[in-house]
Amino acid sequence: MYPAILGRKVGMTQVFAASGERTSATLVEAGPCVVLQVKRADGDDGYNAVQLGFRDVKPHRATLPAIGHARKAQATPKAYVKEIRLAEPPEKNIGETITVESFTAAQVKWVDVIGTTKGRGTQGAMKRWGFGGMPASHGTERKHRSPGSISSRGQNRGTSGAIKKGKRMGGHMGDVRRTAPCLALLGVDLEHNLLVIQGSIPGPTGGYVLVRKSKTRA
Repeated sequence: MYPAILGRKVGMTQVFAASGERTSATLVEAGPCVVLQVKRADGDDGYNAVQLGFRDVKPHRATLPAIGHARKAQATPKAYVKEIRLAEPPEKNIGETITVESFTAAQVKWVDVIGTTKGRGTQGAMKRWGFGGMPASHGTERKHRSPGSISSRGQNRGTSGAIKKGKRMGGHMGDVRRTAPCLALLGVDLEHNLLVIQGSIPGPTGGYVLVRKSKTRA
């Protein structure tokens, strides 16, 4: 199966090479994950995929459909469930377990990490989009962090005078799905189910992520 696993961001650390070079890295507690469902192109679903579940959750904190779905795989309900599309028919069966050993067996060197970024709430245009603001010289009064005029952007959108779709303004920031591509896999700890990934990944400490073999770099 295409190497992919669900995990949880533990935090950041440093890795030192033999030459003494220091590299920032993120630790991800990856798996073990249970295969909750298998889909095949020649079946009713029409495509190949596996559904993975990570980290047990207490039954009284799960819904009855989630409990019944996990019971089919002879497992407890999971806190994080994701479906992974596959090009080829899946080799795994319902109830089997996937660990970080799959990355070692496939000799994976580069990974893509998918997570949810930190939520920043409602922010202004300067913080949200990196605007420079208005001039801070003499003559500017209480407009230093203003995004500037938006009236000229109201053209070419019907006759309502509404702002063009996609205009960068203040609003909700963060809490969106992001993919960090082509990150080097520095190490795999089979004993503690840890992946050591170079650089930073989306989300806060304790946030759930999906780690897969890089699609753009072998």
